[in-house]
Amino acid sequence: MLRLSKKITIKTFIIISGIIISNVMLQQASAQFIVMTTEADSLVRTGSAHIYNIQFDKAHACFKQVIDKYPTNPAGYFLDAMVEWWRIRTNKKSNTLDEVFLEKIDHCIEKCDNLLEQDENSITGLFFKAGALGFRARLYSERESWFDAASDGKAAMSLLQQCQTLAPSNHDILLGTGLYNYFAPTFAEQYPLIQPILAFLPRGDKKLGILQLNSAAKYARYAGTEAKVILMQIHYQFEKTPQYAYQLAQELNTSYPDNPYFQRYLGRCQIQLGLNAEAEATWRDVVLKCIDKKQGYDQQTAREGLYYVGKALMNRNDFDMALRYFYKCDEAGRFLDEDVSGFTIQVNLQIGKIYDMQSKRNLAIKQYDKVLSWEDKQGSHAEAKRYKEKPFSR
Repeated sequence: MLRLSKKITIKTFIIISGIIISNVMLQQASAQFIVMTTEADSLVRTGSAHIYNIQFDKAHACFKQVIDKYPTNPAGYFLDAMVEWWRIRTNKKSNTLDEVFLEKIDHCIEKCDNLLEQDENSITGLFFKAGALGFRARLYSERESWFDAASDGKAAMSLLQQCQTLAPSNHDILLGTGLYNYFAPTFAEQYPLIQPILAFLPRGDKKLGILQLNSAAKYARYAGTEAKVILMQIHYQFEKTPQYAYQLAQELNTSYPDNPYFQRYLGRCQIQLGLNAEAEATWRDVVLKCIDKKQGYDQQTAREGLYYVGKALMNRNDFDMALRYFYKCDEAGRFLDEDVSGFTIQVNLQIGKIYDMQSKRNLAIKQYDKVLSWEDKQGSHAEAKRYKEKPFSR
């Protein structure tokens, strides 16, 4: 099973990525904000659904109406920035969208500061400023601007704690606090080198974090979907409970069938749970959507789909067709990666195994030598050496 690659994620720790959509039902909200909630609730919900379905123009149109109705309120500006955030998420290789996103985030922060100048306890100003800083921190970390990321992340968490003090029973706020509570101890355990940084920040509680996220997923009016996204990631990557991740991936993929992020997680969970027929169907659909150039179904997504369809064919002993998929996957890797990736290493190992099963020993050895010439990732050298000494067989 090919594992997901990941960097040292100080970035995940500093993100308040749980705040993807607005919390406009706070009990302590101002009268103006309550009026906006009554009139614009449908636009907020519809626009948020468009974001998750990667329908960015439609989402922008919804949030533009919110901005026009309430030009002094940061809600519409924050949500419109989230449209740009998801554009970036579906095109992570390019930095060309960063400037527009940062401009919109700055505009949101400006609106928040205006409210906070009038009332330092403005729950609206505090909440959306926390969200804006959290997402700016996330972009900075993606671009490896660690100092800026850490600074924004710490400020975002402080503001979010103020929000929770003012509205302790609000389920939307539990998304951000649950995210923090889970990831603070998680990354302290996984990455000891960042423990000195964590020592200056509040301690977390993983069990409490999961409870808070579950509560947000069930009861939050606006943040429920993002809570499910975070829980899906946690169960798949950290808790190693793919059965729970699978349930969430199924629900998200059903609700937002045009979102490649959710479909990829669905396919990964199916593979991990041994649901081979379902997994092959999922990944074949992914490949077809990539061929059709659907929004967000990029070359990285295509590479992953090609790999897993190739694996399914290989497991059915359809070696010639499997090789066709693996060759395409390898070709995509050469285009996408500056350095040889785990995907490229694994696909070349699989090609070597197929050659062994086809009794093409010379070709198999060439594949294993190629893998040995690259960096050792996920035990790739030991595996290549083993099959170089003794041909792979099933």
